[in-house]
Order: sequence, then C-alpha cells, then structure tokens
Amino acid sequence: MSETGAADMFDLAGKRVLVTGASSGLGATLAEGLAERGAIVGICARRPDRLAEVLERVQAHSPDSRSWTVDLGDIDGLDAFATQVVGDLGGLDLLVNNAGIPKRRWAWAHRVDEVADVLRIDLHSPIALTQALLPALDASGGSVVFIGSVAARLGPPAEAVYAAAKAGITAYAEGLRVDLGVAGSPIGVHVVQPGVLATELFALPDNDPSISDIEPMDPGEIVGAVLDALDTGAMETFVPGWFRDLPPVKTGDLDGFLQGSVEYTRGRLGDLGQQLPARPAGGPPT
Repeated sequence: MSETGAADMFDLAGKRVLVTGASSGLGATLAEGLAERGAIVGICARRPDRLAEVLERVQAHSPDSRSWTVDLGDIDGLDAFATQVVGDLGGLDLLVNNAGIPKRRWAWAHRVDEVADVLRIDLHSPIALTQALLPALDASGGSVVFIGSVAARLGPPAEAVYAAAKAGITAYAEGLRVDLGVAGSPIGVHVVQPGVLATELFALPDNDPSISDIEPMDPGEIVGAVLDALDTGAMETFVPGWFRDLPPVKTGDLDGFLQGSVEYTRGRLGDLGQQLPARPAGGPPT
C-alpha cells in the first residue's frame, strides 16, 4: 500500500493476512495481535501441534482465520503454497514475513551447512514467498512487512551470518519498494527492525550464550510497530526507537564503531565470566 493509503490498511477489519513462523514467539504474538484488531489471519509453520494451539487463540478473535503446516525452507514448494494461501483466503492484503532462525556463533565457528540453513530460511525463503504473493498483494493494494533485526544495521558480535541474512532482506525490501514505485504498484513495503526479544528464538540449541546487556522486549511491542509502519508508510521502523540513532553513528565512523564493538564485547565477556573465543587457527585469544 502506498504511503497515502497506509492509514486505510491500519483498519485491519476483514483484511486477509498471512503471518509466517507463527507457531510460537513473535509470530504467534503478531498473529493474535492482528486478529484482535479484526484481521482474518492465516498462520503457517512446521510444527502442527504448536500451530493448532496458536490458531485456537487467534480464532477466538477472528473465527475465519486458518493455518497451514508448511516447511518454508522448501523453496521449491513456495509457489504452490502461495497459490493455496490466496485461494483459501480469497486474496491477500498483508504478508508478514516473520519466520526465521538465529545462529549465535563466532563467525568462523559456523559450519557450512549452518550458513546455508540461515540464509535459506532468513533470506531466500522470504524473498521467494514474497515474489510468489506479489500479484495478490498488487491486486488488493496490500502491503508486505519484513521482520528484520537491528543486527542488519549494527553488525553485532557472534551474529555475523544472522546479521548478513537480515541485512540482505533489508536491502531486498528497499530495492523492492523502489521497483514497485517505478511500476506504479500500490504495494507498501516495510521493515521492522527489533532489538532483543523475550522469545525462545535465541534459546534454541546450537546457539552460544547471549552476551547482550540489553533488557529483552515484550514481543507485543512489535505488533504496535507493525501497525505504526502501516499507518505512517515508513519504510524502516526500529524497536526500541533509540536504535535508529546508531546506524548514522556507525556510518560516520565505521572503523571506530567496529573497534568500539570489539572492546565492548571483550569487556562484556569478562563481566560474564566467559572466555574469549579461540582464534580461527585454534590458537588462544590474545
């Protein structure tokens, strides 16, 4: 939806919405929050039992909502899934690309297959699904929201691959917004960049312990950020808002910003009683 029409989308009553990765955490919160505001919410994820629990809560607010069990990592199956969603909902007004996987590791500690998994789920999949659903969104004058991360703009420690995926999806969203504008399409494109959330995401196996000293946010705050983006037409929304001040600082002195991150992280590891990472060649840190 264009910036001039974004306020119309803010009234979600009867709007057909797809939220990916909605079986838990932020996705479940988004689905419930949008349903509470009158949207007909389609949810999808891999875990049918968890998905059914979320759907029950969603349907308490929006009885026509429904779910699909799907592996979004199966890129070749996304065209068929998109067709099913549009057919089952009778169209689509809003796509919320929320599904993603984290991987908190020092950059060189990633296995090649881990890198491929993160990029497939966090970058390739949302692009492919968006591409498949653009005709439906164009027909309805709808919008697509990408749930990114402040990692996309800040390059945080031990999140190089995750940050690369989120930076990639942010760049795609920017380019998509330009291309749609050139074509005169009414589709709105938005990215919401959350900070640390109080969800199970980074507590999943194969993630190193967190070193952040930032208090995790309630995922409910992201519902408000999505609605604000739709209301204002803003391309990029940071949550909390003070994060928006950091990218210009980084751009203004990239070397200094990154060195500051190194010094902060080494100090933070000491405060937590955690060891510095071993070097790529296996030698002790210096």
